Amino acid sequence: MTVAGEKIALFIDGANLYATAKSLGFDIDYKKLLREFQSRGYLLRAFYYTAVIEDQEYSSIRPLIDWLDYNGYSVVTKATKEFVDQTGRRKIKGNMDIELAVDAMETAGHVDHMVLFSGDGDFKSLVAAVQRRGVKVTVVSTVSTQPPMIADELRRQADVFTDIVTLQGRIGRDPSDRPPREARPSREEQQHTPQFLQRSAVPQSASVGAGGDADDDESYE
Repeated sequence: MTVAGEKIALFIDGANLYATAKSLGFDIDYKKLLREFQSRGYLLRAFYYTAVIEDQEYSSIRPLIDWLDYNGYSVVTKATKEFVDQTGRRKIKGNMDIELAVDAMETAGHVDHMVLFSGDGDFKSLVAAVQRRGVKVTVVSTVSTQPPMIADELRRQADVFTDIVTLQGRIGRDPSDRPPREARPSREEQQHTPQFLQRSAVPQSASVGAGGDADDDESYE
């Protein structure tokens, strides 16, 4: 997938990657993910994109964002927007496509290889534009689910498609990292504790326990 010595940049669609890993039943260890690509070449940047709901008293994505920000990732966030649909239902939507696309085009002149962690077909045009600038593009998602998490047009456009299942052993969290049973919170505590914190003994863990609070195609009621 990579060539020794090449300059690499990672672009991680946070909510999309979370949904992909969740559908496959494993957690991403972001420390391992960073090491994996640092070992494959010169990792120039590792971008992570997610939308956040700013008016929440506590956001389940915040511990992950903080950890990534302090441990080698360039975290890009944007506040979600609230609207009311035609049925009068409250919806919350966050779209990070533009931010990711702008950063990718600005970075394209400085790297040999872009690795995109997303299955969103909207990125097909971006991938094509980056390729025209001489950059090789690998897309990481999965076809191991039904339906596949990656859009067919994005998979076809990529120079290389990597099913994240093949990376699970190198970037997945070891199940033994889970806290022992006696250290886990009570059921009452769990009811008031975000899932991200329930999954880890260390508050600022490097694994996916919370996905993006909003995704390009998700609405929250």
